[in-house]
Amino acid sequence: MKKEDLLSKLRKNTREQFDMPDLTINAIKYPDTVKQFIEMSQTVGGKVKCIKKGDDVNEVIQQLYPEAKVFASNVPGITIAQKNPDTVDEANDLNGTDVGILQGELGVAENGCIWVPQTMKEKAICFISEELVILLDKKNIVDNMHEGYKRIEVPALGYGCWISGPSKTADIEQALVMGAQAARGVTVLIIED
Repeated sequence: MKKEDLLSKLRKNTREQFDMPDLTINAIKYPDTVKQFIEMSQTVGGKVKCIKKGDDVNEVIQQLYPEAKVFASNVPGITIAQKNPDTVDEANDLNGTDVGILQGELGVAENGCIWVPQTMKEKAICFISEELVILLDKKNIVDNMHEGYKRIEVPALGYGCWISGPSKTADIEQALVMGAQAARGVTVLIIED
């Protein structure tokens, strides 16, 4: 049976119609949104560091990851990156990245998620890097996902994802494994004015 045939039968046999319910949602609000975001980010296994707008981000990242040898980023002002996801020939060229540095667009205090739109040619940097550093402007942290979804825009490249802490799974023998599908660790750098 075709989809249109099925829908036609449903419409034909609908005897009573109802108005859509009121979907006004009183979503959660926090007295200190940034504090809640930091707490949730740490709860899901991430790390958070607050820095000032004028701080040298490259130096901060190198201090956080002194053992890292390969950095990748297309974020303007990141000079420590040896690889750029916009200029590699293919996604596999990002393999071996110790630290991927991304620009987050929006943070959500409710669950510690950060919206990362695809602003790079190869989105593999979000998942292939051993560690992620996500830069996030403090003024772009909202209370809940309802606010978050209202503010995000799907980028021209058509992809974006919510990232909340490092990748983890406990599917096998209920043993928690970090970095199973993506980064082993995530550090959020909150940039304050």
